[in-house]
Amino acid sequence: MFDLDNTLYPASANLFAQIDHRIRAFIARTLNLGLDDAFALQKKYYHEHGTSLRGLMIHHGVEPDVFLEYVHDIDHSVLPPNPALEAALAALPGRKLVYTNGSTYHAEQTLKRLGIDAHFAEIFDIRASRYIPKPDARAYAEFIAKHVIAPERAAMFEDLPRNLKPAVDLGMTAIWVRHPETRLLPGEGTDHCHYVADDLTAWLGDAGRTLSAP
Repeated sequence: MFDLDNTLYPASANLFAQIDHRIRAFIARTLNLGLDDAFALQKKYYHEHGTSLRGLMIHHGVEPDVFLEYVHDIDHSVLPPNPALEAALAALPGRKLVYTNGSTYHAEQTLKRLGIDAHFAEIFDIRASRYIPKPDARAYAEFIAKHVIAPERAAMFEDLPRNLKPAVDLGMTAIWVRHPETRLLPGEGTDHCHYVADDLTAWLGDAGRTLSAP
């Protein structure tokens, strides 16, 4: 199970920065706010609800599909293909799924740009989770049920440790994909993470060789 943004590509690619900017612009336009006030509300809802979208739905009745179409209208071409990651995924046994708080469209475009789309069986997006985002445990239960996942045989890769905690509680192995840009919330711990991958491609390469060994 792989998170998408800032996990399958590095945060330094600044792809998610485009989304972040468009979320702010959407809030400003929809709620008639200045950009500074929109940014403050965006981050407030993100910390309180898991996604800014969830807060906008609860407090302002925002139509989620309108939001998702707007914020994911970005330039995916900034992502170069990643042949090394493609090779590492090809060598890694097991079914591979994407679990994202974003949209399927955004995930598909990202995977295609990276050249790794052929390796993923399914994408579980925010619509599939009924707009309940990670790290809400209800979303993980929905994901597991839909894709018939045995948690004790599953591993989850994420750039946000807080999104790994519910997976660990269910019995999954947790791999924190750590970036220099990662910012933990006050009081957020990482002790529940079983592994840390500072370089996802290298980590997967090592894991693939280990798991494929006779």
